[in-house]
Amino acid sequence: MKKMLLIVRLIHITNSRKSTISMTRATTWQTESQSCMSAELSKGDSAESYYADLLQVCADKKALVEDVEPDNFTFPCVLKACGGLSYLKQGQAVHVCIIRSGVESNLFVGNALVAMYAKCGSVEDTCQVFDKMPERDVVSWNSLIAGCAQNGQWDQALKLHVQMEEGGMEQDSVTIASVLTACAGLSARRQGKEVHAYTLRRGFEWDILVGNALIAMYAKCRDIDTAQNVFDKMAKRDVISWTAVIGGYAQNGNAKALKLFCEMQLADIKPNLVTLISVLPACSDLGALQQGKEVHGSLIRNGFHADVFVASALIDMYAKCGNIKDAYNMFEIFSPKDLASWNAVIAGYGMHGHGEDVLALFSRMKQTDIQPDHITFVAVLSACSHAGMLDVGWLHFRSMNQDYCITPRMEHYACMVDLLGRAGKLDEAYEFIQKMPFKPDADVWGALLGACRIHGNIELGELVAEQLYELKPEKSGYYVLMSNIYAAAGKWDGVAKVREIMKDKGVVKTPGYSWIEIENEVHSFLAWDKAHPQSEEIYTTLESLAGQMKDAGYVPDKNFVLHDVEEEEKENILYGHSEKLAIAFGLINTGPGSPIRITKNIRICGDCHNAIKFISNIAGREIILRDINRFHHFKDGMCSCEDYW
Repeated sequence: MKKMLLIVRLIHITNSRKSTISMTRATTWQTESQSCMSAELSKGDSAESYYADLLQVCADKKALVEDVEPDNFTFPCVLKACGGLSYLKQGQAVHVCIIRSGVESNLFVGNALVAMYAKCGSVEDTCQVFDKMPERDVVSWNSLIAGCAQNGQWDQALKLHVQMEEGGMEQDSVTIASVLTACAGLSARRQGKEVHAYTLRRGFEWDILVGNALIAMYAKCRDIDTAQNVFDKMAKRDVISWTAVIGGYAQNGNAKALKLFCEMQLADIKPNLVTLISVLPACSDLGALQQGKEVHGSLIRNGFHADVFVASALIDMYAKCGNIKDAYNMFEIFSPKDLASWNAVIAGYGMHGHGEDVLALFSRMKQTDIQPDHITFVAVLSACSHAGMLDVGWLHFRSMNQDYCITPRMEHYACMVDLLGRAGKLDEAYEFIQKMPFKPDADVWGALLGACRIHGNIELGELVAEQLYELKPEKSGYYVLMSNIYAAAGKWDGVAKVREIMKDKGVVKTPGYSWIEIENEVHSFLAWDKAHPQSEEIYTTLESLAGQMKDAGYVPDKNFVLHDVEEEEKENILYGHSEKLAIAFGLINTGPGSPIRITKNIRICGDCHNAIKFISNIAGREIILRDINRFHHFKDGMCSCEDYW
């Protein structure tokens, strides 16, 4: 509010003052404003603090009250503050003052107007000011291209760049960085590489601004290796460089994001809010609870913990790392609670299979002033599916439109198909799909194929698989599901057929990884992985467990082996699944009675699910496993899902 009043004061003074401006006073004003900028930037204060102080100098009586009227030196500084604070209305009012003062045609003022409108998100006004400028320089073009790139008009940004080149305007590092931002937004790797080649020819590769933009572009285009290569070659790196490469790895679900975060701190680079928010999803994806807690500590120490977005991200992190109690505690201490925090805690309880808790939270949310949105209903319907609450699920699906005027989207239909399918109502689920108001996508059909696997329906499974092979021919998971259906029925010709289709289409099965965090380090395992330094000890532990499990009544479920081999070989294949290796490693490296947390990138197989129940009882441990669908809490020979998964 104070900052708004300062701008209003500036406008009022500009409109009312008619006195002559002395050169001395104008120079005094210019010097003061520049001193303010330099001081704030050197202190490294927040952008908001910098712009607030700049406004204070603009409104200071020394600069304005004593017969000094804003001119082509003062207006750009005020516009810079308006843009930095996204004060569009105030910026428009200053624009009116500029027109009245007759300095609109000044290049410096024009550039400031273009930049202000761009930063306030008004691309239309940005273009209008630019088009009316009698003179333009590289700053004018940069402000316009950056405005389009930063406001999601990436195609327009690239078109403007072509016009800039055709007009013979010299480009600088700011131009290149904005163009790379547009390439990143479009995931246009080919065009990004062309710009990269241009930077090499022109010697821009050593510019930190360009380097940071290249890292972000390659990371967004999922070319993390090239992003890392650019990062490694940078002569100088700042917090933005580190954040860009960490965010790239985090977006791609790569454990190296956490390793780089540690290296960043060792390099004495202080993380900012964006860095910490980028690391949290990596902690969530890998189940790295201890490192997630450390990031939480950093957020508190840096004063970011009260941020609304941070709170919901922390709730999500704790829930996805298997600690639903801390997720709930985080939710309770945060006030006021916004929609994102409600959605995060409801989704968290849903993925842990606590259907009744989800309904209780949803009921509590409805008693507040916050209205549920489509994300809330995805979480509620998903929870109903995992808990087998068919009637309740139907009730909430219908209430979306009836009570909240929310039209169900594709993801809501997918939840209902999953709910019907898990309940064994496959024909009803198929009929539901046929009556959908839009063409079903792969998630909808995939939910039904998963139900066909659970209930062993080969005929419907084949029909659904054909749809999926057309919609997502590159996704290996659907082929594997169909292979599972055939294998469970002993139809090895069907398994061979699916394998042949995959070969013809060049589809490679996604390897199943399992991760476990021990002493702040994430360890990953593949099936029959022997690369780990403790492999010998891991397999010795597994062998010991196998004997104890059989004595306790465990029988390997060989239906989950997708190879037509001897029964003994099938048993050996099951024995080396990645989650079992991770659990054995956890038993070796953690103290008696401590919980073991495992994260898996694909669905846990039925045999491993059964085996882990036995292991939890034999070892006296709680084993918390998150697969691609949900959490399983194994304790005393039981699973929280009650075998409904």
